[in-house]
Amino acid sequence: MPKTLIGAAMAMALNIPMTAAIAESADIAELKQMIRQLKHQHEQQMRELEERVQRAEARAAAAEEKALGTAGEVAIIEQRAQTRPGTGSNAFNPAISLVLQGGLASYSQDPDDFHLEGLPLGGEAGLQDEGLSLWETELTASANVDNLFFGQATLGLHTDDGAVELDIEEAFVDTLSLPAGLGLRFGRFYSAIGYLNEHHTHTWDFADAPLAYQAFLARQYRDDGIRASWLAPVDTLLLEIGVEALRGDSYPGGGNDGDFGAVRNLFAKIGGDAGQDSSWQIGLAHLDVDVAERTSGGHSHDHGGDGPVFSGDSGLTVFDAIWKTSLSGDRALIVQGEYLLRDEDGQVDLAEEAGNAVFDYDGRQYGWYLQTVFQFNRRWRAGLRYDRLSANNDLAIIANDTGEADDDILAESGYQSGSHDPHRWAAMVDWSPSEFSRFRLQYARDDSREETDDQVFLQYITNLGAHGAHRY
Repeated sequence: MPKTLIGAAMAMALNIPMTAAIAESADIAELKQMIRQLKHQHEQQMRELEERVQRAEARAAAAEEKALGTAGEVAIIEQRAQTRPGTGSNAFNPAISLVLQGGLASYSQDPDDFHLEGLPLGGEAGLQDEGLSLWETELTASANVDNLFFGQATLGLHTDDGAVELDIEEAFVDTLSLPAGLGLRFGRFYSAIGYLNEHHTHTWDFADAPLAYQAFLARQYRDDGIRASWLAPVDTLLLEIGVEALRGDSYPGGGNDGDFGAVRNLFAKIGGDAGQDSSWQIGLAHLDVDVAERTSGGHSHDHGGDGPVFSGDSGLTVFDAIWKTSLSGDRALIVQGEYLLRDEDGQVDLAEEAGNAVFDYDGRQYGWYLQTVFQFNRRWRAGLRYDRLSANNDLAIIANDTGEADDDILAESGYQSGSHDPHRWAAMVDWSPSEFSRFRLQYARDDSREETDDQVFLQYITNLGAHGAHRY
């Protein structure tokens, strides 16, 4: 009997830890099974969420395409000034795009004689080469540098007087992670002066620049420098304020020998939605320029010199506004306009083979344009634009040893304003077979000179490769 009790006791003692081990093993197995089930449920939920996101993006893209039409043009778009770079899955892989652009230009007057009374032209201002030629063709590469910076470079190719020219249109770096809506851009870029200036030419609604852009910005103003901006953290309203400090080598600057900050620009933009189908934006900017020996076309070109050379101060104020609305079906309407006012004060030197002349120059000039574009359907659009210029310049001869009369010197300099205000009507119609191509026919009745110039443009624009969203 004692042996039986002892044996039973030993068996019980041995069985207790074995039972506990078995129970513990079962608990572990159950926990592992629960973990596997949770992981499976989580993965399934993630797949469902990803599918929902993809379906929502597809619906949004379809709705946007229906509202906006083709060729990437906007009637109702996000109110942010530009899509934030570096947010896609391929953010660190360079996006490369090629825009092929060219056309046929015809004029009833000599395009080489194009001028604006009281407003000597500089930089790249002027008409497209007559006949068939290559216009602004661009090769762009952009990508995230790292988690802090985004970079973009655009090479431009075009013809000028029959010769093909290659230049660096833009090459800049943007910050990605500054707090509180702050941003920095440094390098070469189009200045935020006015609305149209920041847009590449292939995104314009007309084949050429408004007269005011020709006169005051030599068609488009880009320069080397730094931009600091602040975007207000407001979801229902766009509010952006910024300042630029630029080198000043490009028109309306010039000859500043790399003096950083020779051009300063202060700008502000505000915009928002108006109901479900409309949006708007207005902007105000002021460009202040220290001009040193800025060359422009005029008298001395015809007398063996390099043209009038201006040194002094220049200030340009620009007010811009745009309204976009989506109508029923695929129809849309865009109304856009800008007003530019320039004040300049300084001296103009004229050097030619017969001698030199110097005169004081105090000028006040303004220009504006108003245009509207109507989209009939996803393929066809038509537009109408009117632009006008006026100059009121005070000139006084300081020195003249050219042998010519003072009045003749002033009249031939290009700076003397008169009774004729340059103005122009332009009408266009374009066809976009897809979002990657566009063909445009434009007619302009140009009264910039004393005699009317009938201008006809036939333009083609094609996009190859990745192409990001355009600015608003």
